[in-house]
Amino acid sequence: MPSMLEIAMHLFLQMAVILAVYRLIWPLFRRLGQVQVVAIMVAGFLLGPSLFGLLWPAAQQWMFPLTLQVGGEAIPHPSLTAIYVIGQLGLVVYMFLVGCSFDLGILRGHVRQAGATASAGLGVPLLLGGVLGWWLTVHSDEYFSAGVAPWQGALFIASAIAITAFPMLAWIVYDSGLLRTRLGTMALACAASDDACAWVLLAIVVATAAGGIGGGVVALGGGLAFLLFMIFVGRPLLRRLEDWAERRRAVGETAALPVGPLTVTLTVVLLAAWFTDFVGIYSVFGAFVAGAVMPRGRFVDALRERAEPLAAYLLLPAFFIYSGLNTKLSLIFEPSVLLVAAVVMAASFLGKFGAVGLAARWQGMTWREAGSMGALANARGLMELILLNIGLSAGLVSQQLYTVLAIMAIVTTFAATPLHRMFERGARRRGLVYGPSGLVPDPTAREPELATSRS
Repeated sequence: MPSMLEIAMHLFLQMAVILAVYRLIWPLFRRLGQVQVVAIMVAGFLLGPSLFGLLWPAAQQWMFPLTLQVGGEAIPHPSLTAIYVIGQLGLVVYMFLVGCSFDLGILRGHVRQAGATASAGLGVPLLLGGVLGWWLTVHSDEYFSAGVAPWQGALFIASAIAITAFPMLAWIVYDSGLLRTRLGTMALACAASDDACAWVLLAIVVATAAGGIGGGVVALGGGLAFLLFMIFVGRPLLRRLEDWAERRRAVGETAALPVGPLTVTLTVVLLAAWFTDFVGIYSVFGAFVAGAVMPRGRFVDALRERAEPLAAYLLLPAFFIYSGLNTKLSLIFEPSVLLVAAVVMAASFLGKFGAVGLAARWQGMTWREAGSMGALANARGLMELILLNIGLSAGLVSQQLYTVLAIMAIVTTFAATPLHRMFERGARRRGLVYGPSGLVPDPTAREPELATSRS
């Protein structure tokens, strides 16, 4: 059994390797029109058994050991546990920062449109995924564990296809300059509502597989109670943080992040993550809600500026390597698995890109804005991987199904930004950009016209 010092030393080396691989592949991904989080996600998979393990198995198993033999029994390696905990902390901090950036003002002006697109982005994938999950459970024993009922398999696949990569979508929205636009805000709102429903369905599947429906009821009731508490009790109390931070500056505390307000904020985030994990809605939503109800001001701006690089480039990559270690691409080359992967991919694109895009157009968006909306909603990366890890650890899914859905997550996330930018370029050619109220005239496009008219 390795000592705690040895585990810590190995963790430092693992994180350095993850960051080095990400930096090596980032120039290629930038030329492909991707955002940095996609490069980080792919780096995690490259270091798993599918590539690194294929090229140099001994080195991969030494660098990222999965199990440890103790008394003739294989147990999870402490190094793997350390990576998992670091990754979960990165998810919590990053989702809190996403919540701090969420523009509720724009959302209030487009509640009807957001509700309609969210309903389409949930209903159609649930239907397609439910049919596919039912069929897989009834006609094959390769994808779900023994004892999983057809309706449980249906709900699991429905959740997997309905989910959107909320944290990664937030990163794409931020990197693309869409944070204060109608498109970016509606995309995040749709992702939040669709993911919340998908997590409730997942909680029902996990709870019933463990022997009772009570877990699903606790997840739904506890999640709703938490949301109401944070809106009506937590938000008024947290408004005092900004005033407290300003008072600390007034009495001579020069730190951009005063210690008192910072400590309270971190405590709230961790408690929110713990509670939502406890009831089964999972920590990422607790952290996001905590960020969404935070008061906007200098304190939160400084917190985001300083915490985001640490969370995104040091902590979060640990989650991707943990997911990559559970993915075995060699399984996809079995003919039956390859066919299932193709069907899953078709259902995923039709259920999200198609349904959300058409619903957004029906709600008054132009075809280009609706196309961008569908492309962004179709990204599944991070949240899909969280869902898959929960299903695998709960003994619900096989390695084959895990790999199929992990590939679907990578492909849909990889396609999101190029598709969005294709529609965005079409708008720019017409002198338009995405703004708070939809497509608006591009101010940079008018300058040459004004100069020409003056001459």
